[in-house]
Amino acid sequence: MPRRLNDGDPGRSTATALLVIGLISCLIVYAVFSTVLRPQDRRIDSDVFTDSEDHDRVAADGDFGRCCRGVDNLELWGPAVKWGTDFKFNSSEECCKACKVMCSGSDGPCLCDSWVFCGNKEACGSKFGECWLKKQKDVLVPDRQEGGQKVLWTSGLIFGQGEGIVGFETEHGVLHVKLHPECAPHSVYYILSLLTLRHCAGCQFHRAESRGSYWDSEGDHVNNAPYGPPYAMIQGILKPEGNMFSPIPTEHCPTISHGSVAWVGSGPEFFISLANHHEWKQSYTVFGSVLPEDMEVAERIAGLPTSSDVWNNVNVSVLEKPVALTVRRMKTGQEQEETGS
Repeated sequence: MPRRLNDGDPGRSTATALLVIGLISCLIVYAVFSTVLRPQDRRIDSDVFTDSEDHDRVAADGDFGRCCRGVDNLELWGPAVKWGTDFKFNSSEECCKACKVMCSGSDGPCLCDSWVFCGNKEACGSKFGECWLKKQKDVLVPDRQEGGQKVLWTSGLIFGQGEGIVGFETEHGVLHVKLHPECAPHSVYYILSLLTLRHCAGCQFHRAESRGSYWDSEGDHVNNAPYGPPYAMIQGILKPEGNMFSPIPTEHCPTISHGSVAWVGSGPEFFISLANHHEWKQSYTVFGSVLPEDMEVAERIAGLPTSSDVWNNVNVSVLEKPVALTVRRMKTGQEQEETGS
């Protein structure tokens, strides 16, 4: 902070000059540190902090119910519950919301679980604004008509309550993850692609850090405590060996909370948070949430033997024995009744 100067014309001029220089310096320093401290590659740490105003803004943005996004240049097929020729909007978000309205019940299957919208005026021509609401035979295996740059359509999925849950299966238990396609559609399509594989060789957890004494059992940070290490998370990779991986675009980045499942950068490294990390701001694409009753499995993995390592100048705890995982589809209550299992 600049010191208070004595009154007088020369003093005022000097003070003004120093104030301007000081403001410019602060802006430069802020810009530099914002770039340097943004998490990159495999690094997840707690270098960035938020004030109360940032916390309120981030918390509001973390409401997944407010998202309504799809994937461009993708056309999903399936029986229509609303014909787009007679059902038009000005944006894909409005089309998505129309589907959501038909999937807002607390029980029973969604009447609409996918939508298709044509939003390019020039390319769509008379089809501009068409919003097709559809019902998939299997929402975890959506019927894809075609994709690519020549496709005019934008498509998205909607998972109702109790739907869109996949299992991250490990020898220490299963982590049931609720996916958020309305917020992170590209990420969710990638996870759904893993369901088609019999094995996920190479998919694993390899880093584990408990909450230590820095966060309480609810995941809230303890006043005046450090932010790590340990960093209250388990980290791994979701990429089968031998498979190509295309970087995931940045999608919905709310504040990281207890149970958040998010990519490190553009993937395929990911992590599950064991705490509410408001200090990480909006740095990570969150594509799912571990069901609360399964967080004990994550805690169990976080408590396994580790050794110390350094990643990008950050001290981390690496599992002595990586924990293999497989992505499985989980049967809904209705499916279990139908199969009797």
